[in-house]
Amino acid sequence: MPSNSNRKTVPGSHPAPVAGARVIGPVPQDERFEVTVRLRRKSTLQALTANGYDADRPPSQRRYLTREQYAADHGADQADIDKVEAFARDHGLVVLSSSPTRRSVFLSGTAPQFEAAFGTKLEQIEHDQGVCRQRNSALTVPSDLGDIVEGVFGIQDAPAARPRFQVRPEALNVAAHAANTSFTPPDLAKLYNFPPNLDGSGQCIALIELDGGYRTADIKQYFKGLNLATPHVKSISVDGAKNKPSTPNSADGEVMLDIEVAAAVAPKALIAVYFAPNTDKGFLDAITMAIHDTVNKPSVISISWGNPEKNWTAQAMTSFDQAFQTAAALGITVCCAAGDAGSGDENPDVTTPDGLAHADFPASSPFALACGGTSLVAANGAISSETVWDDDPKRSATGGGVSDFFSLPAYQNQAGVPPSANQGGRIGRGVPDVAGNADPATGYEVRVDGQNFVYGGTSAVAPLWAGLLALMNQKLGKPVGFINPLLYGSVAGTNSLHDITSGNNGAYNAKSGWDPCTGWGSPNGVNLLHAIAG
Repeated sequence: MPSNSNRKTVPGSHPAPVAGARVIGPVPQDERFEVTVRLRRKSTLQALTANGYDADRPPSQRRYLTREQYAADHGADQADIDKVEAFARDHGLVVLSSSPTRRSVFLSGTAPQFEAAFGTKLEQIEHDQGVCRQRNSALTVPSDLGDIVEGVFGIQDAPAARPRFQVRPEALNVAAHAANTSFTPPDLAKLYNFPPNLDGSGQCIALIELDGGYRTADIKQYFKGLNLATPHVKSISVDGAKNKPSTPNSADGEVMLDIEVAAAVAPKALIAVYFAPNTDKGFLDAITMAIHDTVNKPSVISISWGNPEKNWTAQAMTSFDQAFQTAAALGITVCCAAGDAGSGDENPDVTTPDGLAHADFPASSPFALACGGTSLVAANGAISSETVWDDDPKRSATGGGVSDFFSLPAYQNQAGVPPSANQGGRIGRGVPDVAGNADPATGYEVRVDGQNFVYGGTSAVAPLWAGLLALMNQKLGKPVGFINPLLYGSVAGTNSLHDITSGNNGAYNAKSGWDPCTGWGSPNGVNLLHAIAG
């Protein structure tokens, strides 16, 4: 391992804790794995922030970058890439490829080679989800790379995120079936007044999936039952991961929920499913691949995987946030599930809760549209009540709260984001922005691995909003893009969202206007379209 003289620490690279981990030995010396090195932009990006030049304008007046313009002006500088590649080869690492557009250099090597290159020590640990590599320190690079390298991903390969869906307990199914308290996605589209006579034609919805898979036969059967044509679903491999369906109690449930909800709302949209390994590297690589995909060209990205902010490294949260900022500049909306375990955002069955409130990431990125959850009851084709989803604030309730990492964005200055429920009362980015039906007791009818289920969770809300945005993009002829400044600005007070004023998620209570349970509320699609159009 090199000395720290003439080396700089990669900002935010101190390893994140892994719940329940214990060291079981060294990493095998001949184990080869791949790493992504994230580089700086060659010029600053003037994205659509609340302080930007057109954030509060309707989409028709926004000036988005094309993917080609971004690549030419805001990718990584080739000279920086050359320096990183030379450094890698000096340490015996193999340069697999590089992408100036994605600001990434992809490397392969052994544990000793990566230890020497980045100044750390690797151990093998066992934890509640299996066995993985863990590094014991922050990462360092030579001083001449200190301003170039913004993140290094994949050296530690603990699972990065969990799917944000829940299966309705069997005990509820009989009574719920009798009361007809589950919905198909088209049912919810009608209840939420999604704009009619639109089908998502010409749009692509990207789904980020970190495990699981889908079966085409299930998709055909499901959409036949809805009297809809089978949607065009396309599988895209990231870092070697593939569509691998297995059993209903796997991540297949997440994949199928995302596909079925998004495609049922926007049946003519292309559904591009990016399968990636469940690591910080895989997750980030899938996001950057989707954003810069010049073949499928997603206009909306839906992400239903997340973890409490405390489980992420600062370099990961920074790099994801920068990727979402790039998406905003390109006119891409990123919808993220806000979590399913209340304000604590921790599943007590598989982690050791610390009793604190946590915002879920990546939903807590200021450039994400964070999607919270409600419990919806309908009668005679209309919503009769809608409250915060709060069945159990520790196990089954919408996520939401105040970020411990991201500052309060300018667009939330007047939203009334409260101090964090934790000691110290920090006011940071408030989560969520919007909401939709997520309670498993009033959940979504889905088909997974040949069986029918009712699912809930904010996992369903992200693709529901993604489908709505695809319809709006189709109607407007230009993507809505970064919607947050509009939601907190010109859209507020236009009856475009149903204000949820009853319920809590543990540490936070619903109230009139924005709150850290359901944000501004659930959509009134037609009104929202008119308000967004200006």
